This record gives sequence, structure tokens and C-alpha cells, in this order.
Amino acid sequence: MSRRQITVDRARATSDLLIRRLLRVPPSSPQTAPAPPGALRIATYNVHKCVGTDNRFEPDRIAAVIRELNADVLALQEADRRFGRREGLLDMAPLERDTGLRLVPLAMAAGGHGWHGNALLVRDARMVEAYRLRLPGGEPRGAVLVELETPKGRLRVVTAHLGLLRRHRAQQIAHLLERLAEADDTPTLLLGDLNEWRPGPRSSLRALDRDFGPVDIGPPTFPSRLPILSLDRILCRPHGLLSGLAAHQTPLARVASDHLPLTAQLDLAAARPAAMAAAA
Repeated sequence: MSRRQITVDRARATSDLLIRRLLRVPPSSPQTAPAPPGALRIATYNVHKCVGTDNRFEPDRIAAVIRELNADVLALQEADRRFGRREGLLDMAPLERDTGLRLVPLAMAAGGHGWHGNALLVRDARMVEAYRLRLPGGEPRGAVLVELETPKGRLRVVTAHLGLLRRHRAQQIAHLLERLAEADDTPTLLLGDLNEWRPGPRSSLRALDRDFGPVDIGPPTFPSRLPILSLDRILCRPHGLLSGLAAHQTPLARVASDHLPLTAQLDLAAARPAAMAAAA
């Protein structure tokens, strides 16, 4: 390695450290660890329509990152073409063969992966119900709500890609909370690209604190080459069932999309004692 390259690398590392301290961003994990016994491995990934940081359209790279994740429940954003026939961008047959992940049927168009680009893949789980949700705001946005029966128990999953403007995100979060207010106490995941990086009272995610909180800044996932913003989130109701929240920072993940995947481990068994205590 040349002296110039060493200087550049040190400058990048110093800049990264300063930015993280200023934004109070927790460190990212370079790799994903195996889930502990009894836990489900959860992941969310904005695949940027399979266009990498080198501006190349390469779905096979995204598929390779998905294989690295080894997830039981995986939410994808920007998984379909935005215009025209809204076709899915990944070859799902080899992915299912290699990982066991299967698409939850959400697409309205033939050949699509999801709803407004939101796709959900699950392994060893049975879909009980699935709903496509239209979100308010100034641009077409959607979310999906899926009830699953997993080997570890019942699970509700809501995945979304929220808007670019704070006021639209606030409206969209209010809409999701209104929908969840009608639901029972099944453990509920809310995950996806929530497009919010600000901490404190200015964050559009503050409204989630009562149900999912406290919603703090998580591991940074954007931009993937030098992640400083926590745009992607994995939240759970009741709070306290998630562990090991980490950005998946492998060499391939840093180039395959402009976002890094975010992973966590979900312990559904921990929800049962809490439910029994609440009922007592």
C-alpha cells in the first residue's frame, strides 16, 4: 500500500469517526453473527432497484448479499421497477433454492415482487393474512402488513418505505399507527427504509415511541460506502424482543446498493412471559 493510500484511508477513518460522534451514531457490525437458539433472524434492505454505487445494474450482486444475510424474515424496498409493468428485479427461483426464502404474494402486477416496491420474503413461515396499505403524502408510497405463523410463534410484520419529506413521514406513521391500533397483541415488527435520520424531538419517528420505543438512532446504513445516516430501521412491539441490531457491512454490500442491509435477532419466546404478566 502506498503512502498516499495510507494517508487517504486515515483521513476517511478520521472523518467517519468525527461524523459519528457529532451525530451520536452507534458503530456498525462488519459481519452478521448466527442467531441464538430460538431466535428469528430479521433483515431489511433497500436494494436501490439493483443499481450499485458503481451505477451498474446487477441483480446478482443483490442476490449474493441476500444469501450472506441468512435471514428468516427479509423486507426489501425498491425491489420492483417503478414505472411500466412494475416487474420484480430479482430471479427468485435460485434465491428460494439457495436460502429457503419465499416471496409473500403481494404484487398486483404479474411478475412483480411486492407493493410499491416493498417485498417480504420468509423462510419456514406460513402467511395467514396480507394487506396492501396505501400511505398518504405527496408521492406514491405504500406499506404491507402481513400476519405470519412461524416455527417460533405468531408474528405480524409491517414493512414500509416512507417519504422524503418530514411532514409526509409524520402522516404515514400516523396512518400505520391507526391501522395497528385495531390489532391484537401479537408481536409486531415495523421495518424498512423509514427515511429519518434526525434524533430527538425533530424526528418524525417520535410518534412511534409509545408503541415501539424509545426509537433511538440505530446503526448507520446510508450511504453504503461511508454510512453515517440511520435511514433503515427494525422496530418491535412489545419493546425488548430485539437484539444484535447491526448494519451488514461486507465488501459486497458496500457496492451492491446505496444502502446497507440492517439485521437483528427476534426472540418471540420472550413475548410470552410478558403477555402472561400483563394478563395476571
